[in-house]
Amino acid sequence: MGGLFGCVTRGDCVPEVFYGTDYHSHLGTRRGGMAMVDGRDFSRSIHNIENHPFRSKFESELDNLEGAAGIGVISDTDPQPLIITSHLGTFALVTVGRINNLNELAGQAFSRRQFFTESRCDSTSPTELVAMLICQEDSIAAGIKRVQQEIRGSLTLLLLTPQGLWAARDRLGRTPLVLGKREDGYCVASESCAMPNLGFELVHYLGPGETLFITPDGYEQKIPPGEGMQICAFLWIYYGYPASSYEGITVEQVRYRCGAALAARETESPDLVAGIPDSGVGHAIGYANARNLPYGRPFVKYTPTWPRSFMPQNQKVRDLVARMKLIPVPELIEGKKLLFVEDSIVRGTQLKGTIRNIFEQGAKEVHMRPACPCLLYPCIFHNFSVSQSSMDLAGRKAAVALDGNLDRLADFVADGSDRQAALFDKIREHLGLSSLYYQNMDDMIAAIGLPAESVCTYCWNGKSRG
Repeated sequence: MGGLFGCVTRGDCVPEVFYGTDYHSHLGTRRGGMAMVDGRDFSRSIHNIENHPFRSKFESELDNLEGAAGIGVISDTDPQPLIITSHLGTFALVTVGRINNLNELAGQAFSRRQFFTESRCDSTSPTELVAMLICQEDSIAAGIKRVQQEIRGSLTLLLLTPQGLWAARDRLGRTPLVLGKREDGYCVASESCAMPNLGFELVHYLGPGETLFITPDGYEQKIPPGEGMQICAFLWIYYGYPASSYEGITVEQVRYRCGAALAARETESPDLVAGIPDSGVGHAIGYANARNLPYGRPFVKYTPTWPRSFMPQNQKVRDLVARMKLIPVPELIEGKKLLFVEDSIVRGTQLKGTIRNIFEQGAKEVHMRPACPCLLYPCIFHNFSVSQSSMDLAGRKAAVALDGNLDRLADFVADGSDRQAALFDKIREHLGLSSLYYQNMDDMIAAIGLPAESVCTYCWNGKSRG
């Protein structure tokens, strides 16, 4: 998915950009980068973070960066930040999102005899394409507006100039952006959890499409927020860090409510409730509290060398990592009826191995309760595991096994229908579970607390706006 952090202060802010960006490491695994501006001089650093955490890659380079303003990014797409020199001046740029018409827009540039220097082996760099669109206008504000008009998908950006920091949220707000303030300046972040330990107080949630220009002395709204919003529900269910909040709604509290909603529909009587770490833990606590059942950890995550929640791109390596970083506690498993709450079931390959391991440790029963509906549609707005191969989705595989094709996929969406029950049972059988019930859509939306029309639920029902 990716995350952004930016800072403008009256003094050096390299540490703030470093730690603020590091607080977004749970959002991606491929690239990390920072750029600073000191007067009119830019400096930057970019590293591959697939095998090492962001902090260990950049810590030794901090003395080479300086400035009172800077931006950072955790990216699952192209290496960033980019430093661009144009008629608009020199600026550094970072982006998160997914540009579905990337090749079309690049083709239009080629027809004008423009070229790109940051191209990846398979396509044009999304961030350089955004820079190209911005530079086709007479001002940065007009350029950002053009980006939001022309891109299909989602795009949130930070743009750093010697004069200050531009922050622009995706046109429909699918990715969050929040503003923080302290005595000597401001910061802007994807995740609000990056602010408190750096001394910033959250003062503003940017609206969908809203664009701000920020200096140490204040901020100015350059583009007002639009009327419609489609923020990604998965931020609360899975991506978001428990201490973060979006639209004023805290992730951890939503997860407690999701768990409680699952508990209200429960028919099983387990001996122990557990969460699949890490993001399943909050949901499981909410479930256990609502039913007054003991919460335990029959699996413990080994964090010293496997601290990150996302996985390598290679499936075989992912499966190995999943097994290696979860260590069973046999005394809490043997002879027990266990109920696990998970944030979601995507492919199910890692989960299948975990369930098999639990039974090998002597569990009597293993029940699973995902905190969101069954994923049936590949995400078209973010770059995350769901979007890699749509047929890898456990829900889609089960639908094909039942129907032979995907012609009636929408029939599986209706909560409580016979078709949906058959789908769940097919997935349960494949995973080797004693029982499997998913959260229903209405309960998930109610747990988030926003109007249904303001939340993107495309990956569950295939419906979206914009």
